[in-house]
Amino acid sequence: MPLEINLSLCLPRDELSVPVVRHICRFSMSEVGVDPSCVDAILLALTEACTNVLDHATVDDDYEVTLTVDDARCIIRVKDGGIGFEHVGDDGTIDLTAESGRGIGMMRALVDRVDFETKAEDGTIVHLEKALEFDDTHPVRTRLVNDRS
Repeated sequence: MPLEINLSLCLPRDELSVPVVRHICRFSMSEVGVDPSCVDAILLALTEACTNVLDHATVDDDYEVTLTVDDARCIIRVKDGGIGFEHVGDDGTIDLTAESGRGIGMMRALVDRVDFETKAEDGTIVHLEKALEFDDTHPVRTRLVNDRS
């Protein structure tokens, strides 16, 4: 049987929501054997996306994070009611001396795919995607491999 986790969180636009979403996502990925360094990279990209909501969204009092984890990849969508932005750093470079604007470059360095979508009726969506690495000694991974044999 294939592995799939789907979570949807509606969070207040408050700085205390970021550790909550990180904890829930870390626990979910760790429980199915995602390699800790892979989890850390995903969580740092997620933190940057959530921080952008806190810093820049102005329309809604809440935002939504969806997490999908399967046997191969993790997909995260962070949606707010904002009107979008002109993003910088498309070339993948990060200006470490800049006061702001490093988050997008960091997200691109940490995950395989970063997309931004803005729709007047839906707000702004940050889409993060990363191929997963697993700890093959983890009990869930061992069970999945044995079930497929």
